[in-house]
Amino acid sequence: MIEYDKFQKSLKHLELQFENYSDLDESLPQITQEAIAESVIQRFETCYDCLWKVLKRYLSEGLGLPEVPNSPKPVFKLANENQLFSSDIEQWLNYADLRVGTSHDYSGEKAQKALDKMEAFIDDAIGLYQTMSGGTWD
Repeated sequence: MIEYDKFQKSLKHLELQFENYSDLDESLPQITQEAIAESVIQRFETCYDCLWKVLKRYLSEGLGLPEVPNSPKPVFKLANENQLFSSDIEQWLNYADLRVGTSHDYSGEKAQKALDKMEAFIDDAIGLYQTMSGGTWD
C-alpha cells in the first residue's frame, strides 16, 4: 500500500506558507519578509522531494510498471506517458530545474523564479495527489 501522508503533509505546509508569502505585509521588516520567502522555497524542496518519490512508488506499485527510473525527470516523463499529469510535461521538467536551482540559493533570481512558479506547482501537485490517492483535497 502506498502511503501519501508525508507528501500530503508537505504539500499542505507549502500551501499554507505560500499563502503567508502571498499575503505578505510590506510593513514587516525586510529580514522577516526574506525569512518567509526562504521558508516557502524550503517547503517547496521538501514537497518536491516527497512528490517524486511517491510518484515513483505509484508507478511501480500502483500501475505495476516493471522498470521505474530512480531520478525525478525520468520519473516525470514516465508519469506523463501514463497520463498522470493535467499539465504539460515541460512544466514538470521546469519544476525539476527549479528544485536544482534552489539548492543552497534562497536569494536572487533563482529563488524568485521558484516563487513565481509556486502557485502553479501547488495546483499541479494537488492534482497529482488526487490522481494517485483517489482522494480529494481540503
